[in-house]
Amino acid sequence: MCAPEPVEPPARPRIVRCPACGGPAVYGPENPYRPFCSARCRQIDLGAWASEQFRLPSREDAPAEAEPPESGKNSGF
Repeated sequence: MCAPEPVEPPARPRIVRCPACGGPAVYGPENPYRPFCSARCRQIDLGAWASEQFRLPSREDAPAEAEPPESGKNSGF
């Protein structure tokens, strides 16, 4: 007779912090809203992205576009 295969204990679900409310959220296939804890938190985050609350700041010291060379002056001819 063959020995029965060992039964592995069920894996514990990974619990992470919800990015919207900070509460616990299951990070696994049984949570359709992951990494969020609920549909409400997922919608709040989507709304924040849509209203551009998560945009990157612009650089004030960014150089201006390069100016085109002046024609006729010091062209080397």
